[in-house]
Amino acid sequence: MTGQGAGTAAEAEGVAPGAARGIIVALGVVQILTWGSSYYLLAVLAAPIAEDTGWPLQWVVGSLSLGLLVAGLASPRVGALIGDHGGRPVLMAGCALLSLGLLTIALAPSLPLFALGWCIIGAGMAASLYDAAFATLGQLYGAAARRPITSLTLWGGFASTVCWPISAFLAAHLGWRGTCLAYAAVQAMVCVPLLAMVLPAPRRGTGRRDGGAGGRPIVLQGGELATFLLLGGIVTLIGTIASTMSVQVLALLHAKGFSLVEAVAAGAVLGPSQVAARAIEQASGGRHHPLWTMTWAVGLMGVGLALLAAGFPLIAAALVAYGAGNGLFSIAKGSVPLALLGAERYPVLAGRLARPALLAQALAPLGAAYVLTIAGAGAVLVLLVLLAVGAGALLGLLWRSR
Repeated sequence: MTGQGAGTAAEAEGVAPGAARGIIVALGVVQILTWGSSYYLLAVLAAPIAEDTGWPLQWVVGSLSLGLLVAGLASPRVGALIGDHGGRPVLMAGCALLSLGLLTIALAPSLPLFALGWCIIGAGMAASLYDAAFATLGQLYGAAARRPITSLTLWGGFASTVCWPISAFLAAHLGWRGTCLAYAAVQAMVCVPLLAMVLPAPRRGTGRRDGGAGGRPIVLQGGELATFLLLGGIVTLIGTIASTMSVQVLALLHAKGFSLVEAVAAGAVLGPSQVAARAIEQASGGRHHPLWTMTWAVGLMGVGLALLAAGFPLIAAALVAYGAGNGLFSIAKGSVPLALLGAERYPVLAGRLARPALLAQALAPLGAAYVLTIAGAGAVLVLLVLLAVGAGALLGLLWRSR
């Protein structure tokens, strides 16, 4: 896909070519701030929260899983709303919910109210993170949305890099409650107005799109249903792997004999390798089918995990392979459904695909922690390799079905 094609698609959807870059920049800034103030928040704040309140650390960390469960349950409805009304009001509502949830946890006097705040944040995550943003781009750009999706993942890849130091600085000067209040203000006063100014208003007739609440329900049959189910299986298996690694990678490396400092140093290559792989995909200009991107993603993740499980001495190389694959998969999970199932129904189907993956991401780290305690790091890595093999098998069936 060329830049000219993206501009043409944007014009067809009522987006002026000159505004297309502004849309990506605005969504990119919003993605950094929303990921940083939700999914990545407890990486910095969990310990200070537990120390200040006396609440059990595992319950504090587990609140993120609760939020992801809510996000998974809400995601199909979010997709339908984007299909009906466009992405602008849904993304704005998502950021507003994040602000409300952050305000709730900042003021929470007890653990149940803290958990309630994360339920609100979970609803906001469903309506503001990648899945909702990809659905919005699919509606704005149609079949030419692959390049904007890739560009957006480049921005999102810097979320932890940008927000972890900010969170640490704010926590040191304002405390964890002040940090949550600051992020709540950012969502309400930066993200919501930015989306309102930059994203185009829903066009009249948007609600008549097939599959939304205002249109004919989408019913997939035959080959389309098989494609959807295969995609759902792949996204869920890879989501399980990614969620487990994001939470347990340091514990896995530590269990394999690395000191905490060595594990942190090795794990630091994950972020840059994700961004580098996305940049290479962007530079390719979309000249290959997005299924190839998914194939490379699953393959690299599987190779990286297999090297870790086998005790490959160059741990950093194994993590680079895994990180590059994970970075590519963020693109593939947005672009492959668009290519195989069509742009018209993409927002609704993307929401449906997100549900099992988010539910798996919520539960996977808890299951991995149990296996790690009972059977050790080797067993966890073997299970992750088997999940990658399963994803590869489903991907093979998807290629064959085409």
